[in-house]
Amino acid sequence: MGEVEKLALGFYDDEYSDSVLYAELAKFEKDPKIKQEFLRLSRIEAKHAKFWHDFLVKRGIKPGRPKVRRVTIFVVKILRKLLGPGVVASLLEMGENSAIQKYFKFLNEHFSEFSSEEMETLKSIILDELEHEKFFYESKKKFHVENIRDFVLGMNDGLVEILGAVTGLSAVYPYSPRLVGISGLIVGVAGALSMAIGALISVRSQRQVSESIRERTKVLFKVSPERAVGEIYEKLIEGGLPPEIAKEVSEKLKGREEALIKLLVPEGEESEFRAALYTGIAYLVGVAFPVTPYFLASSSLVALPFSVLLAGLALSIVATSVALISGISIRKKIAEMVATGLGAAFLSYLFGHLMESIFNVSGL
Repeated sequence: MGEVEKLALGFYDDEYSDSVLYAELAKFEKDPKIKQEFLRLSRIEAKHAKFWHDFLVKRGIKPGRPKVRRVTIFVVKILRKLLGPGVVASLLEMGENSAIQKYFKFLNEHFSEFSSEEMETLKSIILDELEHEKFFYESKKKFHVENIRDFVLGMNDGLVEILGAVTGLSAVYPYSPRLVGISGLIVGVAGALSMAIGALISVRSQRQVSESIRERTKVLFKVSPERAVGEIYEKLIEGGLPPEIAKEVSEKLKGREEALIKLLVPEGEESEFRAALYTGIAYLVGVAFPVTPYFLASSSLVALPFSVLLAGLALSIVATSVALISGISIRKKIAEMVATGLGAAFLSYLFGHLMESIFNVSGL
């Protein structure tokens, strides 16, 4: 079996599995509109799977029935139940984007292997995947998925930063686990407040800047429409449009300032208070994993491995969930997230050990 056939077999498995996944999500979904959309997507993915099946049969390969990734279906259902449709929409969008990139690369590198009919069908499949991605992008906007991002980032920061703090303190106070745990909590609460305030200021500042630009643009249109058209022309030129087309477009937009303002400066929908709340709570959730063992163990050195284990487990679960849905390597995603977190903890422990050697803190 050549490289093209191996890739096609992988695409066949993926499309078949996605068809089953969407069908299962349709059974689970209560919203009738989303339910019907999942059923439609399932039928389209089944059609894609048939294309790859026929593609392989024409080349003398009869693929077996693909094994459905039941673990993926289970994870998606759990995430839908616990975290809502926004998370599922966001993760499925990642999966569709991954499929688009794979197909585009395959088409560019192996276009000579296709008949003209197969080439057109593959192009239509890519268009279908782009349409799927657009659907999930539009769906996730309804569920405040930007706050899911805040939650993930906040939890990751809480895990990594406090794991590093308690690991370093373990080297300084090896026989005072509660002191390490309390210190970790104090740092964690301070970090959560800092992250929440940072998110609030960041989102609010971004909104204020957009509002300022929007108001300036409105004033410019009222006072000097010609200058406003000139600025539009310059932006179109910067975007790569030929001068003659940029001039024609800017002139046609001259009397439509409201629509143009919305196009140039979209109105932000993210709430700074909701972003702050999600980020702060997520940070505290992340703090709980590395800190808890220090309130239960007899010494910091006993608590340390359990702290690392809980933090690593939490990072692994998040990484596995993202990898399963997005179609990337589970091992690589886990390695990426766990290695960075535990690597920071290891360096913190070495630094704490160095401080103890220099200042003999535990002996004070």
